[in-house]
Amino acid sequence: MHYNWNWGIFWQESPDGVSTYMDTLLAGLKWTLALSISAWIMALVIGTVIGTIRTMPNKWAVRVANGYVELFRNIPLIVQMFLWYFVMPEIVPAGIGNWLKSLPNASFITAFLALGFFTSSRIAVQVSAGINALPRGQKLAGTALGLTLPQTYRYVLLPMSFRIIIPSLTNEFAAIIKNSSVALTIGLVELTAATYSMREFTFQTFESLTGATVIYVLISGIALLLARWLEKAIAIPGFIASGSANTGGH
Repeated sequence: MHYNWNWGIFWQESPDGVSTYMDTLLAGLKWTLALSISAWIMALVIGTVIGTIRTMPNKWAVRVANGYVELFRNIPLIVQMFLWYFVMPEIVPAGIGNWLKSLPNASFITAFLALGFFTSSRIAVQVSAGINALPRGQKLAGTALGLTLPQTYRYVLLPMSFRIIIPSLTNEFAAIIKNSSVALTIGLVELTAATYSMREFTFQTFESLTGATVIYVLISGIALLLARWLEKAIAIPGFIASGSANTGGH
């Protein structure tokens, strides 16, 4: 096979006539970061709530939380995106459905919701595992100090459990960056979609995919370094080793 290598393609003018192919990739990167970070914030908030409920004494609340986890964790992400994008506007009232379809950033909002709910179910597992990894005396100590159950979770259990699960959360953040590429299937021109566009216009397959790979590796590497710094910054010497929770169940 004869292949014409052209690593200078990144600085050549793209079909829009005003930017280069590197600009195209960077524009896709912006959407990737915007989607990943916003969905991560949503997932972290909801996942923390659901994960906490899974460790509470109320059996019915635990069942509901477990059902939430099983629902969103076991349906493939691409199916969830299709359901949010194609099905949801059709089953809500017509006025709301038409409004959803007319939104200029409908694909971004859909991807944000799908990725947020999907990742929140995984984070919920991490949070509940981190809480369960704590010595039982932590909860009893909170009770002995006169704290209510919500206060015990807020001031004692959750701060300590998050110190344990930071390595697992780092993995989830790296995963959400990779999973954001699924949004191309509903029309969001994130990094992977921008890469495919560059490949289709230039026929420089290897250069396009190599450029995207380098960008993904750099993002993941920066996230890993920040997580390691955070892990060291909030560690409590002599208490419990970070990442010691059994956070299985992926």
